[in-house]
Amino acid sequence: MKIIQVTDTHLMPSGVVVNGVDPEQQLRAAVADIIEKHADADLLVMTGDLCNYGDPEAYELLRDILAPVPFEVRLMLGNHDKRPAFVAAFPEQPRDDNGHIQSVMDTEFGRLLFLDSHEEGVIGGIYDEPRLAWLDRALSEAGDLPVTVFIHHPPMDAGIAHFNRIGMHDEGAVMRRLSAHPGGVRHILFGHIHVPLAGTSAEGIAYSSGQACSHRFITDLEALDPWWTSGNPCYRIVLLDDHGLRTYGAEVGQVQIERAIICEGP
Repeated sequence: MKIIQVTDTHLMPSGVVVNGVDPEQQLRAAVADIIEKHADADLLVMTGDLCNYGDPEAYELLRDILAPVPFEVRLMLGNHDKRPAFVAAFPEQPRDDNGHIQSVMDTEFGRLLFLDSHEEGVIGGIYDEPRLAWLDRALSEAGDLPVTVFIHHPPMDAGIAHFNRIGMHDEGAVMRRLSAHPGGVRHILFGHIHVPLAGTSAEGIAYSSGQACSHRFITDLEALDPWWTSGNPCYRIVLLDDHGLRTYGAEVGQVQIERAIICEGP
């Protein structure tokens, strides 16, 4: 199974720049590259902060940009999004009984979980009792199948000073639920931090973030006020198969210098 992850697109109404970057231009380039090179993908997952201010015009722009994608799309909310405007623009996206934008997808390689950590007016993530109850059911129904988790806010400490107070405000509840799942957790994939990160939690669960498709931070673990920077539009390729799960970063517009020789091996 091939999954494409795009995160932190921060769309604005057409032509509006945010933090020195045109997010529409970035996302259009990424989507065009995905369609050209990965038309065989099974799923596109966008892990939140779809729009910078949750403008209805920005969500309509997102619909327009995603219209040519030839495979299923799951959209998730981040702290910059606005739930009512999102639902108005994307009523077909699955929701739970409480209106949270979260769902499951069962595959031959286990269950995919799409978790909603958005809470209006909160920069960090919220995963409250109704959402935890939904997660408990989703894990119980997965039985002995492994799960792969998509969420906007990392449910563990990212180790980056800027995010110390704007991470997941759940006192570890999500990680406790996941670590208790008998089928295991293949991986947790998230956004929010605008830099690539990979690690293993104290519970032994592997996790990683995608690079922001729009503006991103210059990586500085200690700065409370890190610098924004630009960069190539980007996305991740996630493969789920008999080998487990692998992720690959992809950038659009890299300069080709010279072809590598073919390595015959061994």
